[in-house]
Order: sequence, then C-alpha cells, then structure tokens
Amino acid sequence: MVTGFQGRGFRVKDDVFPDGLLLSPVRALAWMQAPAVSAMSVAALGDLFDHLERLPEFLLLGTGSGLQQPSRAFVRELEARGIGVEAMDSRAAARAWGVLRAEERWIVSALLPL
Repeated sequence: MVTGFQGRGFRVKDDVFPDGLLLSPVRALAWMQAPAVSAMSVAALGDLFDHLERLPEFLLLGTGSGLQQPSRAFVRELEARGIGVEAMDSRAAARAWGVLRAEERWIVSALLPL
C-alpha cells in the first residue's frame, strides 16, 4: 500500500520510490526506466506480471501529475492478454490502489512520478 508521497515519488512503508513505482499484490518495485505516457509499452512494465499466481484484472496506470491517456496500441496489447487499463493521475491511482486492494481486487499498478 502506498503510505504517502515524498517529492515527486511514493512511499511504501519505509521505502521511497522517487522515479516511479510498479505494484503488484506480491511486491513493490522501483520503476527505473519509466517512459512518458505517450511512449508507454508492455515491455516498459518490465517483470510487473511475473510472480503472480494469475493475471490481474487490470493495470491501474498513474500518469504523473495530471491525467493523460495511453496510446490505443498499448491498451489493445494489454486487453489482448485479458488485462484492462484504467488511467488516472498518479496521486489518484495511489489512493485507488489502496481501496481496491482492501477489497482484495487482483490488480497491478504502474505509477509515474508526480
């Protein structure tokens, strides 16, 4: 669960992720090569989907300080795998992550820095 914001980054427990954050139900990872929303690709998500017992319902995409829509090609590629995409600004996405995981929804999240 994201416990706060620090500078442009995110706090998860005692760890700070200043350059972006990838979340799954089993781990939180620094997103070291986070692309611009317009350049988003499944490859840019690295191994976000690894170590999961099943595919997530959807990717909660935090697009930085404001809402930006990812490309249709990116959305279609994830939808072809059975994964939906919900985009919103990163602060809203971090809050939504906590609510949805409290409901035990099986999701992943990619949060660009603020």
